[in-house]
Amino acid sequence: MNKPADIHRDDEASKTGMWLFLFTEMLLFGGLFVVYSVYRYINPTAFHLAAHELSVFIGTLNTILLLISSATIAMSITAIQKKNKKLALLFLCITLLLGLVFLINKYFEWGDHIKEHIYPGSAILALRGQGDVLFYGLYFFMTGLHALHIIIGMIFIGVVSVLIYKDKINSGNFQLHENSGLYWHLVDLIWIFLFPLFYLIT
Repeated sequence: MNKPADIHRDDEASKTGMWLFLFTEMLLFGGLFVVYSVYRYINPTAFHLAAHELSVFIGTLNTILLLISSATIAMSITAIQKKNKKLALLFLCITLLLGLVFLINKYFEWGDHIKEHIYPGSAILALRGQGDVLFYGLYFFMTGLHALHIIIGMIFIGVVSVLIYKDKINSGNFQLHENSGLYWHLVDLIWIFLFPLFYLIT
């Protein structure tokens, strides 16, 4: 009978499974990008004017935060491969902090719109016309869905951090760590598309 340490691990299957999952996520957001493009084509003026009401500063700041977080989670994987547990945990903590700041920024940005009664279902927004309703409907749904992915990614990274701390993830067994990195990179990639679509293409 094999000892627990001798149990076979199929790291390639694990990575393939993660890539397949990420592909389905890309299809989901790809479909939303198509919907956005169609509605923007139908309502170019409304989308153009509504986009000017978004904070380019916050959008840019959040983009920078996520780009840095992509680097820190990649460095954490390199650190664990080099058997530097403390450095790996440090980079994961920085990644989590950057993700949290992203969510805080998004919270205040959403809060400003809600205070002005600009949100899906608002009577004031409805008075502005169908184009504005579509723009903000897509804005809240797509950025909200992305924020949900950020939260899931942070939970994933948190679990990985605990496992590293307990030495259950190490230089010889870091596939789950790599998968968390792949997921986080997808989250960043999605934002790279959301940012120009909503904030820059005006």
